[in-house]
Amino acid sequence: MSFTALLLTATVGLPLAMLLACLWQPLRERMLPWLALGAVPGLAAAFLSVRGELLVLGSARFPLAFALDRPGAVLLGVAALLWLAGGWYAAEYQRQAPDRGRFAVCWLMTLSGCLGIFVAADMVSVYLLLALLSVGTTGLVLQTGTPPALRAGAIYIGMALLAESLLLVGFVLIVNSAPGNTLLVADAPAAIVASPWRDAIFALLIAGFGIKVGLVPLHFWIPLAHGAAPVPASALLSGAVVKASVIGLIRFLPLDHSPWAAGAALAAVGLFGALYAVAVGVTQRHPKTVLAYSSVSQLGVIVAIIGMGMASGDPNAGLIAAFYASNHVLSKGALFMAVGVVSATGSRRLWTIMLPAAVLAVGLGGLPLSGGALTKAVAKEVLGDGPSGALATLSAIGTTLLMLHFLRRLRAFAAEDPAATASCGLRRPWLLMAVASLVVPWALFLLSPRYSLPDALAPYALWAALWPIAVGGALAYLLARWQRLPELPEGDVVVALERAGLALSAMAGAACVRLDGALRQWPLASVALLGLALAFAVATLAGR
Repeated sequence: MSFTALLLTATVGLPLAMLLACLWQPLRERMLPWLALGAVPGLAAAFLSVRGELLVLGSARFPLAFALDRPGAVLLGVAALLWLAGGWYAAEYQRQAPDRGRFAVCWLMTLSGCLGIFVAADMVSVYLLLALLSVGTTGLVLQTGTPPALRAGAIYIGMALLAESLLLVGFVLIVNSAPGNTLLVADAPAAIVASPWRDAIFALLIAGFGIKVGLVPLHFWIPLAHGAAPVPASALLSGAVVKASVIGLIRFLPLDHSPWAAGAALAAVGLFGALYAVAVGVTQRHPKTVLAYSSVSQLGVIVAIIGMGMASGDPNAGLIAAFYASNHVLSKGALFMAVGVVSATGSRRLWTIMLPAAVLAVGLGGLPLSGGALTKAVAKEVLGDGPSGALATLSAIGTTLLMLHFLRRLRAFAAEDPAATASCGLRRPWLLMAVASLVVPWALFLLSPRYSLPDALAPYALWAALWPIAVGGALAYLLARWQRLPELPEGDVVVALERAGLALSAMAGAACVRLDGALRQWPLASVALLGLALAFAVATLAGR
């Protein structure tokens, strides 16, 4: 077995082995401090594995294939780093929790599925790992056992099953269209282009992965799940878990041979969601909910990059989307961790947390020299200077507004004791992610032969990043002074659907009561029912 094959095997195998070890209760109760270890092979695979080398396991009738391409390596590396820091953080955050063994089991299931998706190279593996990911994530959402957590968990698993059902049908159509019925993901784009069910496959894949990535209006599970889950789980759900669907869109959709209409529609939906999520997010009060809506907005931009790549036939759009998503993995994971650190920190030392958090938060909007500025500059190659580029710039303004609103809400969640200090087990992994959020995007940018340091430091590039931040800051100041926005409920769309369902149910019930009353008052009702029964009996006997 080659070194690459060993790394790919360990990426999925080590967390699964740790999960199997949890069958023994003494090990399960002691697994929490070892959670970070499960992500180490994935981090090594992202740096050291040979791109494109295929590892095939299993029998000839049921092979499971694993490989790593460039977009997958980028996302695997940052996701594994977040899982490593998140496991370290969770070991401290959940240390006194009575159900820490159950938390470890759900964490390892989610870890195995999440990192496995980035290296899965066949459709059977993709589907199985998506299912494992969904089950583990549901357990993390249900962890607290509160009524909001139970509601969020039920909605999450329902949406996950719907998404996976759509994807399963899409995968079957792809395999039936592929030469030799190949199951390899690398063969899927060409099979989709040549398939007589091309349009149906596009619809199924975009709907299935779109649900899991949180495309508006199917986004409502994200604020509910992130709000209900413990802080370390929220950091991984927002940062890494949803990127499993991003890599699915990148690998399955034929970016260079797609219908223009499909790409344009996908970009339009993504950009609409990016702006819609900002509008709802600024009405929220809990910092985790604000961050959840920010994730919906940022994922909308990522999907728009993929859509514009499809519309223009740009094969580089997948790697650009992965680069944009990598910055979101790091920054959003660090910001969610900051919520837990701030809640354990008093006012005397709060500035030591709020200052780095402010840099990361505004960096998502494109603060000059930040990872957000780099990713937005690169994304402009695909989005262009037309309507899509203008909407993306408007999204950057909105993100700045939303992130400044988040900082105001975050400050309000500081510990009541002015002298309180978060433990090292919380501060150190958070600091690791904060530093990685600043350093890793620069490393990825400079490692590309297409970009250089003068490109990022050019006056035009700095100004293009600065003025949306200034506009967003001015809007945030006006919002803070006005303070009249209504607070919309978490999961805005699903709340409206629930209320509409209750209203329709009440109307239907009232209509049935009125109909029953009318029939009871009708003298011929009983005669008519008796006649129908006799006619049914005669027809049955005649049929014999």
